[in-house]
Amino acid sequence: MAKALLGYVGGPDPRLLAEMRRLQRRVQDLEAELIRMQAENDALTVASHEESLLGIDVNHAEPALA
Repeated sequence: MAKALLGYVGGPDPRLLAEMRRLQRRVQDLEAELIRMQAENDALTVASHEESLLGIDVNHAEPALA
């Protein structure tokens, strides 16, 4: 009777399994996005440091078009 009260009749609930698979895919997608964004951030950081080494002051640079 306790198993029936907990919803353990006939094995795992297919809806629960589908939801778990969907959430696992979502986590994988978010992890891949995080890795992509970290790589992009690293590239921008390197580019920023290269510009500062060239003597370009981004804060005081004149805009190309106003």
